[in-house]
Amino acid sequence: MKSFKQNSPPHPGELLLEFYLRPLNFSIEETAERLKVSRSCVDSLVNGRSGISASMANKLSKAFRTTPQYWLNMQANFDAV
Repeated sequence: MKSFKQNSPPHPGELLLEFYLRPLNFSIEETAERLKVSRSCVDSLVNGRSGISASMANKLSKAFRTTPQYWLNMQANFDAV
């Protein structure tokens, strides 16, 4: 388990939940359908139990009109701590 330092970057799943799913009122199930992944995959991501792969970054970028690099950078920043 990671020990968190003060001011460490948040997990990308936390940002996905706070800045995308909640404002858009998307459930875990709806998000999974949009991304064409399982519910457990999205649940693991937003709860910080899994990270963002290149494949997931591509899916997220299409679903939320961002770039894959945006998501991969978040993951890299989180992993660097």
